[in-house]
Amino acid sequence: MTIDEQLAYLRKGFAEIIPEDEFVKRVTEAYKAGRPLRVKAGFDPTAPDLHLGHTVLLRKLKHFQDLGHTVIFLIGDMTALIGDPTGRNITRPPMTREEIIKNSETYRSQVFKILDQQKTEVRFNSEWMDAMGYMEIINLCGKYTVARLLERAEFANRFKEGIPISVHELLYPLAQGYDSVALKCDVELGGSDQKFNLLVGRELQRDYGQTPQIVATTPLLEGLDGVEKMSKSKNNYIGITEAPEVMYRKVMQISDEIMWRYYELLTDLSLEQIAEKKRQVASSAVHPMDCKHELAHTIVAGFHSEDAADQGGATFKKVVQQGQVPEDMPEFDLPDETRDGSIVRIDKVLRAVGLCKSGGEANRKLKEGAVDVNGERCQEMSYELPAGARELVIRMGKKWARVRL
Repeated sequence: MTIDEQLAYLRKGFAEIIPEDEFVKRVTEAYKAGRPLRVKAGFDPTAPDLHLGHTVLLRKLKHFQDLGHTVIFLIGDMTALIGDPTGRNITRPPMTREEIIKNSETYRSQVFKILDQQKTEVRFNSEWMDAMGYMEIINLCGKYTVARLLERAEFANRFKEGIPISVHELLYPLAQGYDSVALKCDVELGGSDQKFNLLVGRELQRDYGQTPQIVATTPLLEGLDGVEKMSKSKNNYIGITEAPEVMYRKVMQISDEIMWRYYELLTDLSLEQIAEKKRQVASSAVHPMDCKHELAHTIVAGFHSEDAADQGGATFKKVVQQGQVPEDMPEFDLPDETRDGSIVRIDKVLRAVGLCKSGGEANRKLKEGAVDVNGERCQEMSYELPAGARELVIRMGKKWARVRL
């Protein structure tokens, strides 16, 4: 790529680059000198699995990696002990070391679905924070004032409303900022809600005699509801390890409007290519459903395979489109007593989820052929789960239920 092409490739999907002119200068100088930039993004292992919202940042890391820059995937095992106050009006409950270690290992195994493992520098901020003595921590705290920390929206609002702010929470931006000092970063990536913390990193680097990093923020990816940011706690997420048919179905749930955000943040199509798709939809040359199928296929294939994406699409068309599955069907977890290995007792499931009032009614409905499981007629009480299945979509007449395995 030419330098102009590289800059366009790197800019795509960013909400803000601070400062923009310095970013252009530093990328251009690195290009001419053949020197890779040190680019990092940090993730606190507060949940056991990554979802598509996390991958917006990972994809941007991959773009820098594609152009030969040094990418650092930083696991915040020490900052996780503090708890990121971003978006919180109360203090986060502390995590245990055991939880953090377990989640960190999961992150390490999942991140390489996107990044090249051989070219990725994986670091833990406990490497330098565990070694910091009391005087070093005092020195770090002396480089920032309480007044400046209280400029952060979360702290300012809580202070104004009289909601307690623990002292350790005030340390979080300083700890995250010091990561950039320890790693001598040229560029730090983060979600737009992390802007305050990222800018603290710039200031601390200057205080420690380093060239301040470039800050590049990505938009927060909306979840399936199209309103709230994607979050497992809000149950509006698409997990990157979910089964292909589940991922495919969830992508198909998003609105036509949000679809274009997903195209921009979760695919490698250029902005010009995405704009052309929009024009085709606006002129009715292409149906938006076709674009959404293409999006779902691209995302699923990226985390599984082309065959898995094909199968996910086939399952969706069979179960959802042809069966006219309602989007608001009730969802349940499969009761343990209804399963024995790969065999599920459908008659017991029908009772457990309330589609039938008794075992006799469930047996009768099965014999009558009134029950479909994953788009196929089911007349036996025992149902053998397909390999890798993560859910059962059950229809009995006009009643529906989705059962998570």
